[in-house]
Amino acid sequence: MTSSAEQMRAWRGPALLTYGFRPFFFGAGVWAALAMALWVPMLSGHLTLPTAFDPVSWHAHEFLFGYVAAVIAGFLLTAVPNWTGRLPIVGWPLGALFTLWLIGRLAVAASLYLPPIAVALADLAMPVALAAVIGREIVAGRNWRNLIVLAMLGVLTLGNGIFHLEAARGDYAAQGYGLKIGLGAMVMMIAVIGGRIVPSFTRNWLVKRGPGRLPVPPMQRFDKAALLTLLTALLAWVVLPDHLVTGALLLTAGTLHAVRLARWAGDRTLAEPLVAVLHLGYAFLPLGALALGAEILAPGLIGMAAAQHLWMGGAAGLMTLAVMTRATLGHTGQTLTAGPGTVLVYAALVVAVLARFAAGIWPNQASVLHMVAGMAWILSFAGFAVLYGRLLLRLPAAKRI
Repeated sequence: MTSSAEQMRAWRGPALLTYGFRPFFFGAGVWAALAMALWVPMLSGHLTLPTAFDPVSWHAHEFLFGYVAAVIAGFLLTAVPNWTGRLPIVGWPLGALFTLWLIGRLAVAASLYLPPIAVALADLAMPVALAAVIGREIVAGRNWRNLIVLAMLGVLTLGNGIFHLEAARGDYAAQGYGLKIGLGAMVMMIAVIGGRIVPSFTRNWLVKRGPGRLPVPPMQRFDKAALLTLLTALLAWVVLPDHLVTGALLLTAGTLHAVRLARWAGDRTLAEPLVAVLHLGYAFLPLGALALGAEILAPGLIGMAAAQHLWMGGAAGLMTLAVMTRATLGHTGQTLTAGPGTVLVYAALVVAVLARFAAGIWPNQASVLHMVAGMAWILSFAGFAVLYGRLLLRLPAAKRI
């Protein structure tokens, strides 16, 4: 095989296994909707899963280490061939990676009947295998610049392992070190990778629109200072989550990344939601840092869980959804524009995040707001699975053999 296209044309199996984004993006969308559909009755006490995790820990784990991990796998398996110039993983090897992810979801859901070590091994198998595959490709392609992405994937996987250890000990893992380490890795991924793709995609779109202000090129001195400050703040948050210094660092990091975002000309992208949503998704990163910093310095202001959801549902949720929609359209030969259905998917997710955040501000209305957040979340990801499933599950007519 001499090209990705030839390799994919040679594959005679399901279209789902012709490129990394297909199974993992589709699986991520379906799982995000299904896990929330299970979580809503679990929250009200009307459903109990046979999981050894407490309900809140299961919910947090399956978003960060289930859904987000699948999106990262789909993104990296699609992006790394472009970074390295090497062939993508297709066919049964890709199917094996996706099957490992599915086994992880089943193992965690039925963990009450399994030894904790077996659950952990089953759940960690996919990210470990993914890291091995991505590491091999980066080294073989001498793409040293992206070793940082592999390092962040490693930290995310470490967080998952610690989460399992805490859950096995009977700790409340939803507030443990594992979740903080994993979430910190996710936030840094958004800062690093988002810091590349948001200004790049914005510039490409604006240049086609005509003259005007363009994004400041990424990774200037200011960007590096903002990233270093964020990394310091995240390390402090993991080690000293309630310390005043941590609060101050988070406020500083949030301010710097708000300024960083403002340098990318996002105000000029409102005519194309497919581009504008990248800016909105990134905006939740500084908003989350500012909210967490404020909560640490003034406890009880909005609640730690509500502030944290600006990172979880907002930054991680909306940025991954934005990447999945854009990558799916681009890699299936569609026009890079957001139709009404895609805009609805974005809007529903924003409603979900804002409703969950509002539940921390108005605890008396929390039950209603949690329900609104859950329903909006399901609408968003079920909508993605329906709208984009037809693109992910079959090849364009011109590419069929």
